[in-house]
Amino acid sequence: MVLVPRRMRRALKLPLILLVFLITSPSVWAAEKNRLRVDDYQIDAELSPHGHKLTARAKVKFTALEDLSIATFELNNGLRLTKVLDANNKPLNAERVTQDSTVRIPLPNGLSKDTTTTFTFDYEGVLESGDESPVQGLKLANIGDDTSYLLYAARWFPVNAFGVNRFTSTISITVPTHMVAIGSGRATVGAPVAKRGSASALPSKTYTFTWDKPSFPGTIIAGQFQEFKSDEAGVDLHVFFKPVHQALGAEYASTALKEFTYFITLYGPAPSAKLNVVEIPDDTVPAAWAPEIAAIASRAVTPKTNYRLLANTIAHQWWGVSVSPASKEDWWLDDGFARYSEARYVESAAGQNGLEEAVKDMSVGALAYDTVPLSSVGKLDVFSPEFQSLVTDKGAMILHMLRWVLGDQKFDQAMRTFASQYAGKPVTMDQFRDIAEKSYGDKLTWFFSQWLDSTGAPEFKTKYTVYRMGNNKGFRVVGEISQDLDLFRMPVDLKIDTDGKTEEKRVEVVGTNSPFTVETFGRPRRIVVDPEDRVLKNSTDVKLRSSIMRGQAMVQQGDLAGALSEFNKALEVNKNSSLAHYRIAEVFFLQKNYQAAANAYRESLNGDGDPRWTEVWSHIQLGKIFDITGQRERATNEYRQAIQTNDNTQGAMEEARKYLQKPFEREKGTSG
Repeated sequence: MVLVPRRMRRALKLPLILLVFLITSPSVWAAEKNRLRVDDYQIDAELSPHGHKLTARAKVKFTALEDLSIATFELNNGLRLTKVLDANNKPLNAERVTQDSTVRIPLPNGLSKDTTTTFTFDYEGVLESGDESPVQGLKLANIGDDTSYLLYAARWFPVNAFGVNRFTSTISITVPTHMVAIGSGRATVGAPVAKRGSASALPSKTYTFTWDKPSFPGTIIAGQFQEFKSDEAGVDLHVFFKPVHQALGAEYASTALKEFTYFITLYGPAPSAKLNVVEIPDDTVPAAWAPEIAAIASRAVTPKTNYRLLANTIAHQWWGVSVSPASKEDWWLDDGFARYSEARYVESAAGQNGLEEAVKDMSVGALAYDTVPLSSVGKLDVFSPEFQSLVTDKGAMILHMLRWVLGDQKFDQAMRTFASQYAGKPVTMDQFRDIAEKSYGDKLTWFFSQWLDSTGAPEFKTKYTVYRMGNNKGFRVVGEISQDLDLFRMPVDLKIDTDGKTEEKRVEVVGTNSPFTVETFGRPRRIVVDPEDRVLKNSTDVKLRSSIMRGQAMVQQGDLAGALSEFNKALEVNKNSSLAHYRIAEVFFLQKNYQAAANAYRESLNGDGDPRWTEVWSHIQLGKIFDITGQRERATNEYRQAIQTNDNTQGAMEEARKYLQKPFEREKGTSG
């Protein structure tokens, strides 16, 4: 989309939730209660890249969790069932329901609770676009000559309770001999076989991947890659990049190794000592994970290593592959934990300033849609921005605040215990709460009630009086912290800047007004509540960025009027916000209202300059507008001003130089 150009997605510093979540959540929950559990898959599949075709047979071993008359599985609408057999090889009728990408199979004799049986599915189909995807318009599977990918989220095999039902698998994938296949688990490769029949048929070979610990295997990537290997620190690391990015392979291998070993020190051993970092095309999600797999899109493979995205994806080896949510309400124990793991690595790599930036991003996401308690997210559509923001960013902020309450040592021990005790298992919120309380040494009802079962966040204000003490003993500050949540309780730091040294005091904020007294030697000049952002709280900046985030989500949904409304709310908070003006300009540009777009880009240039990249990209976009409207001299002037900023955010310099040489032309039928 023009409003979120690919070249700028990293610069936006948006939470990863908007797309990463799409590969870690079910698109449809056909039933509130799981009626069956898949135990194992035996899959034989053949990829025909030139025809974009998949031909497969899947033997699905499953157990009835209650008496069943119908067995329901999710299967990509692009795939056609040719045969379904029961355990005795007798054919079964299957009903296709395209509305929710399911297959429903009536059971002539029923299936009693706790009974295990096996069905065999034969199916085939063309996987080339997102038209038949379980997530409308999002391509999650593609079979092509250059790269083929079958993400677990694509439901390219019959799936039950996506992301909740753990299973084992043996997956055999036949591909042309020029391709390498990557999957989860122990791998064997058959000898190349020459195909008979069509003269154009390519010789093939079969890769077999066996994963024998219940988890979420099922993602297969195949293509031509440059492979980089490392066995440092006992990690069997492989990086598979396309030839065009082979010069970056060694740096990404080094970064992945640092991140993987860092998470080992935090959480203990991973489910496997092997990790495959794989490049996937830009036409799908920005990142995907599976056992032993961390996949990132080509646009993230840049000379400036995208270590945040990579860290988040690798962290899912612990939070997703190993420990997974027991239900939809527990989803934050996966995505929220991975998000905060990303922040922890940022802290280790970039220090306190890096952590503060990550916390600001998470705070915006946590409060952008804070109208439903996190414990009640099961009521939301899993692909709604509300659900994604809550489970990922509010989930991460809960961990950040719990770390403050427990202290680093107890928090790290609790996380390590949780990862170890529930390795390879689905978990609930109550199980995590029990471990946190044991580490804390007391009940944490007040904490989890506030952040899981309630909505909102405080906006702290202070009022105080300074008294001079006699005999040169210094000053006494007597005041109170106020906020508007009556049930609120959290420890909060006060920072008192004085003429001498800075003083700090921890205050237990309970209710709407909490008194404090601090004695200082130097005269107090300024008091700051929660200076290191240990607590999720509202502020002018958070309100502004939350409005912009909601607006961008509306743009992606095609609600441009709603988006403009949200961006204007941001301007009500800060009329000089360069970012808000820039987003408004993008909407007008999309609508081809060039005069209004140009005015908004000028307002962005005259604004507060936050973030810095708005300057260079406003000049570039103005240049495009002048080119579109036939004012070439004015266009080149804008491109030159863009170059003079010397800001190369997301390839801005290359973009400006490109259109200095050749005028920008808007493609017909596109948004620009």
